Amino acid sequence: MFVDPVIVQFPENLDKERFIIATYYCATRPGTNMLKFAAALAIEQTCGTWLKVPGETPEVRERAIGRVVGVYEAPSYQINIPAEVTERHFIVRIAYPWQNFGAQFSMMLSTVIGNISSSGKVKLIDLEFPKSFLEGFQGPKFGVQGIRDLLGVYDRPLLNNMIKPCIGLTPEKTAELAYEAAVGGVDIIKDDELVCDPPFCRLEDRVKAVMEAVRRADEVKGEKTLYAFNITAPAMQMRENAYRAIEAGANALMVNYATCGLDTTRMITEDPNINVPILAHSDYTGAQYESEWSGVAATLIGAKLPRLAGLDMIIGLSPYGKFPILMDTFINMGFQMLQPLGEIKPSFPMPGGGTTQGHIEDVIHKFGNDVIIAAGGAIHGHPMGPAAGAKAFRQGIDAVCKGQSLADAGKEHEELGMALDLWGIYSEAKGGIFDLKG
Repeated sequence: MFVDPVIVQFPENLDKERFIIATYYCATRPGTNMLKFAAALAIEQTCGTWLKVPGETPEVRERAIGRVVGVYEAPSYQINIPAEVTERHFIVRIAYPWQNFGAQFSMMLSTVIGNISSSGKVKLIDLEFPKSFLEGFQGPKFGVQGIRDLLGVYDRPLLNNMIKPCIGLTPEKTAELAYEAAVGGVDIIKDDELVCDPPFCRLEDRVKAVMEAVRRADEVKGEKTLYAFNITAPAMQMRENAYRAIEAGANALMVNYATCGLDTTRMITEDPNINVPILAHSDYTGAQYESEWSGVAATLIGAKLPRLAGLDMIIGLSPYGKFPILMDTFINMGFQMLQPLGEIKPSFPMPGGGTTQGHIEDVIHKFGNDVIIAAGGAIHGHPMGPAAGAKAFRQGIDAVCKGQSLADAGKEHEELGMALDLWGIYSEAKGGIFDLKG
């Protein structure tokens, strides 16, 4: 065993502006000395040697080594471990001097979940940032308020549509579908994450065709529509795609941030020449959060980090449809996008992945007005066509915001009623504000 007042410290003794605090879930064999295990994580991700080396002076350790600031077990064995226990479960908190890596994502993630991602059951579940670190990030240019200002919509949730089918459409067909969704009342339309610049639907051709269709739709409905064009590509090509799209008339962009990387994304969001909102698509994040034993929590990779990277709207999977995600994780992700974070603006949560008109009431009750309800098939698959599918969403949103139930609104509006008959109304088991039943 060791006694090291530098590696193991109470959090009260930290100069908190010097450190990012990482919180991990860890599971180990019953006989593991967890304090030693936690110290090994801290050392591996900073000074990095299991043997003392001449260069690791007291000055180096004070400046750069990680500090274990908490080790907590659940259930909390204190006097003995029952014979039937084969695994122990811990929350470990480690403080890393952020000057080791600076205000960036690549080296930060290399530090907080780099080599130790290969250490078995170790999952990064949260990061706490000091004000001094957050000051190095610009965050969203627009965020919730900026997007509302662009659209002139302040009193209701926004409505998003994903063009379907995902890929294979020409610019002209994409524009046709965009027109139908926009004229029906959609506020923001997005490319699918699978299309950027294929030979049958070139980016600039798509931008020109779609933006003309959106302009016509806006004249009809008397509202403004944003269309987020996917620019995802290798780093320098992505910047070129952004410039090309904006020059062709794009009023919003989209990036698949988890595949291209958070620092590449930040290169786009902080570019002073790119002054349109940027939507975050969350594809590939499941590869990082789905394991309960390892990886990075969905609330980090799907909410807090893309917000810090400057994305104005963030798609998050919902528990309503085709992907598995827990309701509490879903709600927590939305809070991570909206809660105060230094001077970083809030990002708009955009729950999707199987959302229908029948989910409107539940989404609004959970998030209030500051949410973008995202739908693909429930708009383009409406029996009366995409414009009717969008209109049905707007009918439901307006009704719920006025205090009316979806069921009653469906009796008054043909488009909404047809959607509710087809896909139903979602209702979560209610237990009041608090739920202590376990």
